[in-house]
Amino acid sequence: MKQYLTLAEASEIIGKSKETLRRWDREGKLSAVREPISNYRLYKREQVENLFSNFIQNEEEKFVSNYVQPNHRYTVLELFAGAGGLAVGMEMAGLNCVALNEIDKWACLTLRKNRPNWNVLEGDIKSFDFKKYYNKVDVITGGFPCQAFSYAGKKLGLADARGTLFYEFARVVKEVKPLICIGENVRGLLSHENGKTLQGMISILDEIGYKVVPVQVLKAINLKVPQKRERIIVVGIRKDINIEYQYPKSYNKIYNLKDALKKGELYNCNVPKSPGAKYPKSKIEVLDLVPPKGYWRDLPLKIQKKFMGGSFYLGGGKTGMARRIGWDEPCLTLTCSPAQKQTERCHPDETRPFTVREYARIQTFPDDWQFEGAVSQQYKQIGNAVPVNLGKEVGYSIISFLNNYYSLSKPK
Repeated sequence: MKQYLTLAEASEIIGKSKETLRRWDREGKLSAVREPISNYRLYKREQVENLFSNFIQNEEEKFVSNYVQPNHRYTVLELFAGAGGLAVGMEMAGLNCVALNEIDKWACLTLRKNRPNWNVLEGDIKSFDFKKYYNKVDVITGGFPCQAFSYAGKKLGLADARGTLFYEFARVVKEVKPLICIGENVRGLLSHENGKTLQGMISILDEIGYKVVPVQVLKAINLKVPQKRERIIVVGIRKDINIEYQYPKSYNKIYNLKDALKKGELYNCNVPKSPGAKYPKSKIEVLDLVPPKGYWRDLPLKIQKKFMGGSFYLGGGKTGMARRIGWDEPCLTLTCSPAQKQTERCHPDETRPFTVREYARIQTFPDDWQFEGAVSQQYKQIGNAVPVNLGKEVGYSIISFLNNYYSLSKPK
């Protein structure tokens, strides 16, 4: 295993941004050396791993719990529901789904199989009228895709977003008028179109009567998810409500891959058997040479060049290529396909991708949550999902908000 890590690799291990690591470098918390040819910053692996261990230990010293019990029966309408990661998390927190909209037929079959009592609205959101839920739903949630808008006007409004799925999200919010709406998306939304897309969304929510809470990035590893996944939450509160929303607090423990796939705090048994993707013989021969927590840079130079092809000569760490996960670290973000060359997520001990049930465990789905369709469809549903535990912690934060609202709204 190589002794030095690039800035990108160190950032990935510690779970902090490159900018933070550069600042720590200036402050003396990290000591970088310079690679003679490329002049890249390099960090001693031992120093980086020790810093990560200290970071976890400091986090564990904090006692945090987001749990809160609902004081009423709170209802949620979910859009772009996928295979149910967010919905299951919300349900675990104590929220009640009145309806879920999803266009993918396999995801809809998954939702119906696991929750026959849920009202699954299958089809394009554009074809549904939600006016019957007006003033009857407390919360609207939705992981809408990130799409650019037209910037023809000086102030972006709802009309400018027409044709995008955020327009449909905003349309439903406008039709239903929930107390609070929660939009979920990838971290990349912050920089999409140089931030204009997010600002456009905020402007639209403002136009339809919702004030947006300052957007935060939620790190899944801080919310009982054994995976380095980041999501942003766009929270809109109806303007007639003067109640603050508080994001969920980070928990006091960071879980790793062993916590996901072995019997322990997260699960009471080892991961159930299930089908999974397979590597071709040529890839097995390469990945057999990669140690746990290693990747393409741990291969002999000749094999590096052959395996990487043209990517070998490009910049960046490319840390997902030929990557084997270690038991004592959180998994990298799962993708919709477990065996792609750019995003390898190889099992620590065996030279194979994670199975479907291992994928589901890393996303914190319950073991009894079944996925419909071919194996490739199941991977896609799981990879696209919001981690269940992240959804549960966001659910607690919503319940806390709603408890405060209904408490203050009681007649004197």
